Amino acid sequence: MKKLSMIAAVAMSAFLSFNVNAQSTWGVDKAHSKLGFTIVHMGVSDVDGSFKITDATITSKGDDFNGATLTLTADPNTLNTDNEARDKHVKGDAMLDVAKFNTITFKSTSFKKTGANTYTIAGDLTLHGVTKAVTLTATVRQGLSMKKTPVAGFKVTGTLNRKDFGVGTGFGSAMLSDEITIVANGEFDKN
Repeated sequence: MKKLSMIAAVAMSAFLSFNVNAQSTWGVDKAHSKLGFTIVHMGVSDVDGSFKITDATITSKGDDFNGATLTLTADPNTLNTDNEARDKHVKGDAMLDVAKFNTITFKSTSFKKTGANTYTIAGDLTLHGVTKAVTLTATVRQGLSMKKTPVAGFKVTGTLNRKDFGVGTGFGSAMLSDEITIVANGEFDKN
């Protein structure tokens, strides 16, 4: 009987240890996700644009994203600013040069909880062939999908300097702001 109790205790301990350390993987719902940005044109108007997210994954311990990792890939060829001529210009070699630099990637190096549903995400952003460390903030909402499975929505914001990434270096700050505001929205389904 003592042997059976010992086996049961070891099994229960292993089960609890597995659940505490179990990792969850969250996959992006591409239909409800995009990588958006805003840049100021001639110091007077905001121009918004977006790229389609082609892949993104979050790996976390359970449903709390503290300490999670995020990887994201977007396609600069999908640039949309609601103006075909502008899109063609921005995709060209004077700006993004999408023929040469055909992916945008982000890989987190830190994912820290700062409030009930807010996080600071630091990581490496590769844009226009240049990789730089950036820090972003995220607000997370969680719920259930139509299939009654866990779903999480992320609104990620931050700023970067386009010249740090070699984007549009021939255009002065009076024409295009150096600072670009990032606003990414992503919906993730727990796998």
